[in-house]
Amino acid sequence: MSQRSDAIQPFHVMALLARARELEASGRDIVHMEIGEPDFPTPQPVIDAVQQAIVSGEVHYTPAAGLAELRAAIADDYRRVFGVEIAAERILVTPGASGALLLVLGLLADAGQQVLMADPGYPCNRNFVRFIDGQAVNIPVDAETGFQLSPELLDGYWRDETVAAMVATPSNPTGTVIEPDTLAHMAQLARERDGFLIVDEIYQRLVYDRPAETVLSHTDEVFVINSFSKYFNMTGWRVGWLVAPQRFIEALDRLAQNLFLAAPTPAQHGAIAALGQDSLTILEQRRKEFAARRDFLLPALRELGFTIPVTPSGAFYLYAECSRFTDDSFTFCTRLLEEAGVAITPGRDFGDNAATRHVRFAYTTGLERLQEGVDRLRRYLA
Repeated sequence: MSQRSDAIQPFHVMALLARARELEASGRDIVHMEIGEPDFPTPQPVIDAVQQAIVSGEVHYTPAAGLAELRAAIADDYRRVFGVEIAAERILVTPGASGALLLVLGLLADAGQQVLMADPGYPCNRNFVRFIDGQAVNIPVDAETGFQLSPELLDGYWRDETVAAMVATPSNPTGTVIEPDTLAHMAQLARERDGFLIVDEIYQRLVYDRPAETVLSHTDEVFVINSFSKYFNMTGWRVGWLVAPQRFIEALDRLAQNLFLAAPTPAQHGAIAALGQDSLTILEQRRKEFAARRDFLLPALRELGFTIPVTPSGAFYLYAECSRFTDDSFTFCTRLLEEAGVAITPGRDFGDNAATRHVRFAYTTGLERLQEGVDRLRRYLA
């Protein structure tokens, strides 16, 4: 095995999920708050569009950058929702957001070069950097910056070998956001140092106390990653997209041709339908349900003794300090599963920064199940 493959770590929560499935198979009832996947089915208009595409024979390769109709539909969505004019030619459709990140890193980083990112943060990001033989620089963040990178942190950690910084807003695992003008400042700082800001906006429209926003309202000199997985309830369909400065599109297209050729064709037709009004009406109602879940679970966990210093504005996660109960969050999660039948994610999946004192709750299950999970937590902690 290569050193590269050996260095890439698994999701530790997957071992907990496998154990949860074993317990369920034996008859135990498990409340799942560990997996970051919406529990809602894909909207019916998307399914109908995919079925029609298959019946019509739309099952062959598309251009590497994606169906022209889908790129145009994404551009129209930016115009309608955010008031931003994005040329469809600047949008590349990818196999999930992961495909978009692979393109960006392949474009920007050579072996040994650095990409800055927040710790805690989504673990695949650092593993992608390792895969291209780059160096992920994990910057410890806390409640003072909303568990996000800031212009000051970028300024302090940027080195000659740094080529990019990556942020997510709203973020996984904390659900916090970065204000668009702050993002623009960070993008400008990166450009002044001959680098770029990469912005993960896959939870962009899962926000609850504020309008959805995009960094593209403030600057074009940025790489934006997005996906149909979370808000659009299309996780298994594997369709994402990338918005890039115009001058890099040809190179990104060449990379896409060689790395994955194209996103799945039927799923691209479904993504067009996901941007239609029939689907959006369904999705907006589901967003409100996510908000109701957050508004129940956040005060409930605080009441139980978990510390959540920043109220998350988006995504469907609560990142909680659990040091009142343990100094080993992985063991805590394991015992909670075995003894109380509640599955949550240990902090070690998201980095090294105070990981043993944190856990993540995902409110990706119904309100009644969340209430049951809190009741079990209360009994267990007592």
